[in-house]
Amino acid sequence: MEGILNAGDTSWVLISTILVLLMSIPGIAFFYGGLAKKKNVLNTMFLTLIAFSIVTIIWIAFGYELGFGNSISGFIGYPTSIMLHNVGINSVTGTIPTYVYIAFQLTFAGLTAALISGAIVGRMKFSAWVVFVVLWTIGVYIPITHWVWGGGWLMDMGVIDFAGGTVVEICSGLSALAIALVIGKRKDRTLLPHNLGYTVLGAGFLWFGWLGFNGGSALTAGGLAASALLVSNLGAAVGLLTWVCIDIWREGKPTVLGALSGAISALVAMTPAAGFVNVDGAVVIGFFAAILSYIAISYIKPRFDYDDSLDVFGIHGIAGIWGTIATGIFAVVAIGGVSGLIEGNANQLLIQLIATVSTIAYAFVVTFIIGKIIDWTIGLRVSDKEETEGLDTHIHEESGYRL
Repeated sequence: MEGILNAGDTSWVLISTILVLLMSIPGIAFFYGGLAKKKNVLNTMFLTLIAFSIVTIIWIAFGYELGFGNSISGFIGYPTSIMLHNVGINSVTGTIPTYVYIAFQLTFAGLTAALISGAIVGRMKFSAWVVFVVLWTIGVYIPITHWVWGGGWLMDMGVIDFAGGTVVEICSGLSALAIALVIGKRKDRTLLPHNLGYTVLGAGFLWFGWLGFNGGSALTAGGLAASALLVSNLGAAVGLLTWVCIDIWREGKPTVLGALSGAISALVAMTPAAGFVNVDGAVVIGFFAAILSYIAISYIKPRFDYDDSLDVFGIHGIAGIWGTIATGIFAVVAIGGVSGLIEGNANQLLIQLIATVSTIAYAFVVTFIIGKIIDWTIGLRVSDKEETEGLDTHIHEESGYRL
């Protein structure tokens, strides 16, 4: 889409691009690294670094074209060149340079891939992770991006997903569950965070960056960006306090990890909703995001006994599902130009449900198949000895701490 370049919009999206980059490097790296065992801290962080770098190359080479090119039957874009040779320095998308839009979307893709690593920490071969990121980005992330944002069938249907409830959150959460099921359970499933300070730091970068993640998705420096930023922060605060109250009620004490989980779950749920709901909707979405994620981690996970190590499904999958559906309930025309159920538009809720179910099914099934193919060929899992003694020394011959 061509338009007239606006310096203010360009500046805001450039800043937002940097903020989203900080969500992965160092945000997810520190968040997951602090939760991992001491013997796996470097490997856990490295999974984020390598995933973001691989996705960057894919996105520039042909990923953006597949995601946002002219649609082929609503499923995938048509690439007209490689390495962005058809995009000039003066090309404009909306009111910002196309290069800025490409970079902004690149950070989303890298973030989503990095999120999945939390499900398999401490037990996946580094080579298998590299191959997985390549196949998953091409086979899962890019098609769903096209469906929702790039002119695909869900976009044509009228789905509203401001910053990636389907594309980022459901996609990463269900993919994490699928690959966790393929790779199997850890030998030692205890997981006491070895450095909760790292996790607090990572969560701080995530919260900070999320304001660019959601606010930047307005693609303009105006009222919509301000509203998205404001309601995202509000939802996070409500989620944090909700989880703290649950911890006090259930365990008799508040926990820092619980507080962080509540904030992140609410930010996840606000991702699709940020540009469509008002402050009332943000409060309700943040409140129930924390409750639903708490139930998923504390009750559903033990009941079905799957080993999603750092609860990527419980946080991103469950809260992403809730946020995508809730957007169809609480969207108000005065914010994003679309009415939801509360304003009498039941059809929008139906569209959101279709988008949710289709994203769940596609992300889970295709990721499961990719995982099986890798397992049958080069193998997914490290040896028992490597898993027991730690991946930092066995894979990287390094240690996160002085021995």
